[in-house]
Amino acid sequence: MATQRILDFLATRRPSGPCLVVDLDVVRDNFRAFEKAMPESKIYYAVKANPAPEILRLLASMGSSFDTASVAEIEMAMDAGAPAERISFGNTIKKERDIARAFELGIRLFAVDSVEEVEKIARAAPGARVFCRVLTDGEGAEWPLSRKFGCVPAMAVDVLRQAKVLGLDAYGVSFHVGSQQVDLSAWDRALTDAKKVFASLAEEGITLGMVNMGGGFPTRYLRDVPAAQAYGQAIFEALSKHFGNNIPETIIEPGRGMVGNAGVIKSEVVLISKKADNDNVRWVFLDIGKFGGLAETMDEAIRYPIVTERDADEKSPCVLAGPTCDSADVMYEKTPYPLPLSLTIGDEVLIEGTGAYTTTYSSVAFNGFEPLRSYVI
Repeated sequence: MATQRILDFLATRRPSGPCLVVDLDVVRDNFRAFEKAMPESKIYYAVKANPAPEILRLLASMGSSFDTASVAEIEMAMDAGAPAERISFGNTIKKERDIARAFELGIRLFAVDSVEEVEKIARAAPGARVFCRVLTDGEGAEWPLSRKFGCVPAMAVDVLRQAKVLGLDAYGVSFHVGSQQVDLSAWDRALTDAKKVFASLAEEGITLGMVNMGGGFPTRYLRDVPAAQAYGQAIFEALSKHFGNNIPETIIEPGRGMVGNAGVIKSEVVLISKKADNDNVRWVFLDIGKFGGLAETMDEAIRYPIVTERDADEKSPCVLAGPTCDSADVMYEKTPYPLPLSLTIGDEVLIEGTGAYTTTYSSVAFNGFEPLRSYVI
């Protein structure tokens, strides 16, 4: 996944310390693949995945819309050239003053998952459109999204009904099938619940117009994943099954699937050691770890492809850890990572598929290590 452009950049610039390099050509290709796979759906790029200004400017110029989690992300998208009507405030947990600021900036589309959030929006953004997030099981996802966001379908009906009562536009339903979702049937299960909400409210004379099908579109790590076209086909079939010829407006929110495979982190081996003379598992310490941008290795959920110049040599299992003085800074231990026996201190390693959820997860200065530097080419 390290493109020739990335390899050439690293060879000529020789940046010191760990860094992320993102190839915009890959982002451009990914956006076009989503457009082709789901031509009837509006693409709302999940800014949180990677908010690099160069990425936002490229996507804005290609006509992308943006899913944002904060006022700061709204302002980033607008600075990149996106008009307010192409921006959604997709976080279900918002301060009322932030809702008011977003409304002042022209944002009219807000996520909710509770009556309490609806009440805030009714006060701070009168007349705005709201969509209610419904809980999903997250089965098939490598990074499930637990129960923090969303509510059960019956409560979603109550939430949207109250939105209508308070003068808001009860606009639709959203769900997220879990990040790095490789089960093509996941959207069918979620759309079953979405349809229930549509049908219940229709009986009360409230007509919803939109389904936000969230993100979850994967990038390739160590295992192959279905192509965008396969997701598009599965989702279209599920929409047709549940909504027939009356398919509502649809939104997708790719983040990882848009930028994950566009980025590579360059790292360096700091130490290789053992914990006992008869230990058959080496410990390999890199100059980047969980606090430097690899937070998604938590519970070993995301297993990144790691490339070295010695990959033709014999390999053996290693524990892979970061450089900080924190015992939690271990990426892979339960399932050790096979690395070349010839790997040595000072060797450069490339961690592929790291274009999403790395720079923004990097700590400001834990242990004095600087945040992960990023180059967009």
